[in-house]
Amino acid sequence: MNIGIYGDSILKGIQINPVNKRYYVDNHIDVGTLCEKYSVQIKNYSSFGCTVTKGRNLVKKGLEKNLGCDVIVMDYGGNDCDYNWKVIAEDPKGIYTPNTPLDLFLETYSEIIDIVKLRGILPVLTTLPPLEPQGFFDWFCKDLNKENILQWLGDIKNIYYHQESYSKAIEALALDKQVPFVDLRGAFLKSGDVNALLCEDGTHPNTAGQKVIASTFYNFANGFLYGNSKILMPAV
Repeated sequence: MNIGIYGDSILKGIQINPVNKRYYVDNHIDVGTLCEKYSVQIKNYSSFGCTVTKGRNLVKKGLEKNLGCDVIVMDYGGNDCDYNWKVIAEDPKGIYTPNTPLDLFLETYSEIIDIVKLRGILPVLTTLPPLEPQGFFDWFCKDLNKENILQWLGDIKNIYYHQESYSKAIEALALDKQVPFVDLRGAFLKSGDVNALLCEDGTHPNTAGQKVIASTFYNFANGFLYGNSKILMPAV
Protein backbone atom coordinates (compact mmCIF):
# COMPACT_ATOMS: atom_id res chain seq x y z
CA MET A 1 0.00 0.00 0.00
CA ASN A 2 1.30 3.43 -0.97
CA ILE A 3 0.26 6.38 1.17
CA GLY A 4 0.70 10.08 0.43
CA ILE A 5 0.50 12.72 3.16
CA TYR A 6 -0.70 16.17 2.16
CA GLY A 7 -1.02 18.89 4.75
CA ASP A 8 0.64 21.76 6.55
CA SER A 9 3.39 22.14 9.13
CA ILE A 10 1.73 19.82 11.66
CA LEU A 11 2.42 16.62 9.71
CA LYS A 12 5.61 18.03 8.21
CA GLY A 13 6.97 18.04 11.75
CA ILE A 14 7.69 21.73 12.24
CA GLN A 15 8.80 22.77 15.73
CA ILE A 16 10.41 25.86 17.26
CA ASN A 17 14.17 25.74 17.70
CA PRO A 18 14.74 26.38 21.43
CA VAL A 19 17.97 28.29 20.74
CA ASN A 20 17.18 30.72 17.93
CA LYS A 21 13.36 30.59 18.30
CA ARG A 22 12.88 29.85 14.61
CA TYR A 23 10.79 27.19 12.94
CA TYR A 24 12.57 24.10 11.71
CA VAL A 25 11.77 20.49 10.82
CA ASP A 26 12.15 18.15 13.79
CA ASN A 27 9.73 15.36 12.99
CA HIS A 28 9.13 12.60 15.54
CA ILE A 29 5.91 11.30 14.01
CA ASP A 30 8.09 8.35 12.99
CA VAL A 31 6.84 7.51 9.52
CA GLY A 32 9.68 5.00 9.20
CA THR A 33 8.27 2.82 11.98
CA LEU A 34 4.81 2.99 10.41
CA CYS A 35 6.24 1.83 7.10
CA GLU A 36 8.14 -1.05 8.70
CA LYS A 37 5.38 -2.16 11.05
CA TYR A 38 2.58 -2.14 8.49
CA SER A 39 4.58 -2.87 5.30
CA VAL A 40 3.45 0.33 3.59
CA GLN A 41 5.22 3.06 1.65
CA ILE A 42 4.63 6.61 2.86
CA LYS A 43 5.66 9.87 1.19
CA ASN A 44 5.13 13.16 3.00
CA TYR A 45 4.21 16.08 0.72
CA SER A 46 3.20 18.41 3.56
CA SER A 47 4.41 22.00 3.37
CA PHE A 48 4.76 24.86 5.83
CA GLY A 49 1.89 27.36 5.68
CA CYS A 50 -0.23 25.25 3.35
CA THR A 51 -3.95 26.03 3.11
CA VAL A 52 -6.67 23.86 1.62
CA THR A 53 -6.55 25.88 -1.61
CA LYS A 54 -2.82 25.32 -2.02
CA GLY A 55 -3.38 21.71 -1.01
CA ARG A 56 -5.92 21.22 -3.79
CA ASN A 57 -3.36 22.43 -6.33
CA LEU A 58 -0.65 20.18 -4.91
CA VAL A 59 -2.89 17.12 -4.94
CA LYS A 60 -3.96 17.83 -8.53
CA LYS A 61 -0.34 18.20 -9.65
CA GLY A 62 0.57 14.97 -7.89
CA LEU A 63 -2.26 13.08 -9.58
CA GLU A 64 -1.27 14.49 -12.97
CA LYS A 65 2.17 12.99 -12.40
CA ASN A 66 0.65 9.59 -11.60
CA LEU A 67 1.23 9.80 -7.87
CA GLY A 68 0.57 6.08 -7.47
CA CYS A 69 -1.13 6.31 -4.06
CA ASP A 70 -3.72 3.97 -2.62
CA VAL A 71 -4.44 6.34 0.26
CA ILE A 72 -4.03 10.10 0.69
CA VAL A 73 -4.00 11.47 4.24
CA MET A 74 -4.88 15.17 4.44
CA ASP A 75 -4.37 17.68 7.25
CA TYR A 76 -5.75 21.13 6.45
CA GLY A 77 -7.41 23.85 8.45
CA GLY A 78 -4.76 25.26 10.78
CA ASN A 79 -3.64 27.95 8.36
CA ASP A 80 -7.06 28.33 6.81
CA CYS A 81 -8.67 29.45 10.09
CA ASP A 82 -5.90 31.95 10.88
CA TYR A 83 -6.21 35.71 10.45
CA ASN A 84 -3.92 38.51 9.27
CA TRP A 85 -3.22 39.79 12.77
CA LYS A 86 -1.07 42.69 11.54
CA VAL A 87 -3.97 44.18 9.60
CA ILE A 88 -6.33 43.69 12.55
CA ALA A 89 -3.83 45.38 14.88
CA GLU A 90 -3.78 48.43 12.62
CA ASP A 91 -7.58 48.79 12.46
CA PRO A 92 -9.52 46.84 15.11
CA LYS A 93 -12.84 48.29 13.95
CA GLY A 94 -12.64 46.59 10.56
CA ILE A 95 -14.46 43.47 9.43
CA TYR A 96 -12.13 40.56 8.76
CA THR A 97 -12.37 37.00 7.52
CA PRO A 98 -9.96 34.08 8.03
CA ASN A 99 -7.42 33.13 5.36
CA THR A 100 -10.05 30.68 4.08
CA PRO A 101 -13.61 31.37 5.27
CA LEU A 102 -15.29 28.25 6.61
CA ASP A 103 -17.79 27.84 3.76
CA LEU A 104 -15.03 28.10 1.16
CA PHE A 105 -12.83 25.79 3.23
CA LEU A 106 -15.49 23.07 3.24
CA GLU A 107 -16.29 23.57 -0.44
CA THR A 108 -12.63 23.24 -1.43
CA TYR A 109 -11.95 20.31 0.89
CA SER A 110 -15.02 18.54 -0.49
CA GLU A 111 -13.71 19.09 -4.01
CA ILE A 112 -10.35 17.51 -3.12
CA ILE A 113 -12.11 14.49 -1.64
CA ASP A 114 -14.13 14.02 -4.83
CA ILE A 115 -11.05 14.37 -7.03
CA VAL A 116 -9.17 11.77 -4.99
CA LYS A 117 -12.10 9.36 -4.95
CA LEU A 118 -12.49 9.56 -8.73
CA ARG A 119 -8.92 8.28 -9.04
CA GLY A 120 -9.79 5.25 -6.93
CA ILE A 121 -7.77 6.57 -3.99
CA LEU A 122 -9.04 6.55 -0.42
CA PRO A 123 -8.98 10.03 1.19
CA VAL A 124 -8.36 10.15 4.94
CA LEU A 125 -8.86 13.39 6.89
CA THR A 126 -7.39 14.45 10.22
CA THR A 127 -8.90 16.70 12.86
CA LEU A 128 -6.85 19.64 14.16
CA PRO A 129 -4.76 19.32 17.33
CA PRO A 130 -6.04 21.95 19.79
CA LEU A 131 -4.10 25.16 20.23
CA GLU A 132 -3.30 27.02 23.46
CA PRO A 133 -4.79 30.51 22.94
CA GLN A 134 -2.59 32.54 25.31
CA GLY A 135 0.62 31.10 23.90
CA PHE A 136 -0.69 31.60 20.36
CA PHE A 137 -1.61 35.22 21.09
CA ASP A 138 1.71 36.03 22.76
CA TRP A 139 3.71 34.47 19.92
CA PHE A 140 1.92 35.72 16.82
CA CYS A 141 1.00 39.14 18.18
CA LYS A 142 4.17 39.90 20.14
CA ASP A 143 5.30 42.75 17.86
CA LEU A 144 1.79 44.08 17.20
CA ASN A 145 -0.67 46.32 19.02
CA LYS A 146 -2.14 43.73 21.38
CA GLU A 147 -4.73 46.11 22.81
CA ASN A 148 -6.19 46.70 19.35
CA ILE A 149 -6.26 42.98 18.60
CA LEU A 150 -8.02 42.26 21.90
CA GLN A 151 -10.52 45.01 21.11
CA TRP A 152 -11.43 43.18 17.90
CA LEU A 153 -11.09 39.67 19.34
CA GLY A 154 -13.07 40.25 22.52
CA ASP A 155 -11.50 37.38 24.43
CA ILE A 156 -8.29 35.44 23.85
CA LYS A 157 -10.26 32.21 24.29
CA ASN A 158 -12.08 33.02 21.04
CA ILE A 159 -8.90 32.01 19.21
CA TYR A 160 -9.40 28.49 20.57
CA TYR A 161 -13.12 28.34 19.80
CA HIS A 162 -12.61 29.60 16.27
CA GLN A 163 -9.98 26.98 15.48
CA GLU A 164 -12.15 24.33 17.13
CA SER A 165 -15.01 25.20 14.76
CA TYR A 166 -12.84 24.24 11.78
CA SER A 167 -11.90 20.94 13.40
CA LYS A 168 -15.54 20.13 14.07
CA ALA A 169 -16.36 21.04 10.47
CA ILE A 170 -13.71 18.59 9.24
CA GLU A 171 -15.26 15.84 11.31
CA ALA A 172 -18.72 16.65 9.93
CA LEU A 173 -17.33 16.72 6.39
CA ALA A 174 -15.80 13.26 6.83
CA LEU A 175 -19.17 11.96 7.98
CA ASP A 176 -20.99 13.63 5.11
CA LYS A 177 -18.56 12.33 2.48
CA GLN A 178 -18.27 8.94 4.20
CA VAL A 179 -14.48 8.95 4.41
CA PRO A 180 -12.29 7.95 7.37
CA PHE A 181 -10.75 10.50 9.71
CA VAL A 182 -7.98 10.33 12.26
CA ASP A 183 -8.99 12.16 15.43
CA LEU A 184 -5.78 13.94 16.40
CA ARG A 185 -7.71 16.52 18.39
CA GLY A 186 -9.40 13.91 20.52
CA ALA A 187 -6.06 12.25 21.27
CA PHE A 188 -4.52 15.54 22.43
CA LEU A 189 -7.50 16.40 24.62
CA LYS A 190 -7.43 12.94 26.23
CA SER A 191 -3.82 13.53 27.29
CA GLY A 192 -5.05 15.84 30.06
CA ASP A 193 -2.34 18.47 29.50
CA VAL A 194 -2.45 19.93 26.01
CA ASN A 195 0.09 22.65 26.87
CA ALA A 196 2.74 20.00 27.50
CA LEU A 197 2.30 18.78 23.92
CA LEU A 198 2.77 22.13 22.17
CA CYS A 199 5.66 24.44 21.34
CA GLU A 200 5.71 27.91 22.87
CA ASP A 201 3.72 29.33 19.95
CA GLY A 202 0.75 27.43 21.31
CA THR A 203 -0.02 25.62 18.07
CA HIS A 204 2.81 23.44 16.71
CA PRO A 205 3.15 20.07 18.46
CA ASN A 206 6.47 19.57 20.22
CA THR A 207 8.26 16.21 20.34
CA ALA A 208 5.82 14.83 22.92
CA GLY A 209 2.89 16.06 20.83
CA GLN A 210 4.30 14.49 17.69
CA LYS A 211 4.56 11.18 19.53
CA VAL A 212 0.86 11.46 20.36
CA ILE A 213 0.20 11.97 16.65
CA ALA A 214 2.30 8.88 15.85
CA SER A 215 0.41 6.80 18.42
CA THR A 216 -2.92 7.97 17.00
CA PHE A 217 -1.86 6.94 13.51
CA TYR A 218 -0.77 3.53 14.84
CA ASN A 219 -4.21 3.02 16.33
CA PHE A 220 -5.86 4.11 13.12
CA ALA A 221 -3.64 1.83 11.03
CA ASN A 222 -4.57 -1.15 13.22
CA GLY A 223 -8.23 -0.44 12.66
CA PHE A 224 -7.77 0.20 8.95
CA LEU A 225 -5.79 -2.95 8.26
CA TYR A 226 -7.76 -5.24 10.55
CA GLY A 227 -11.24 -3.98 9.74
CA ASN A 228 -12.17 -2.08 12.90
CA SER A 229 -14.92 0.09 11.42
CA LYS A 230 -15.14 2.30 14.52
CA ILE A 231 -11.66 3.55 13.75
CA LEU A 232 -11.88 3.38 9.98
CA MET A 233 -15.08 5.38 9.58
CA PRO A 234 -16.53 8.33 11.49
CA ALA A 235 -18.92 7.33 14.24
CA VAL A 236 -22.56 8.09 13.46
